[in-house]
Amino acid sequence: MPIIRLELVPGRTPEQKSDFAREVTRVAAETLNCKPESLDVVITEVPKTHWAKGGKLLGE
Repeated sequence: MPIIRLELVPGRTPEQKSDFAREVTRVAAETLNCKPESLDVVITEVPKTHWAKGGKLLGE
C-alpha cells in the first residue's frame, strides 16, 4: 500500500487538492504498476507560523 504525502501551506482550494490526489494517484498507479485503490494520498496543511525556510518562518 503506497502512501503519497504532500505538505503545503494553506491556500489551495478543495478542487485543487482533489485534482492533485486524482492525478498523482493515476501517475503513481501507472508507474508502480499497482491498482489505484491500493494508493493513499495524505495532504497536510501546515500553517505558515509552523513552517520555516532559510531559518525564517514563512509567516514573518
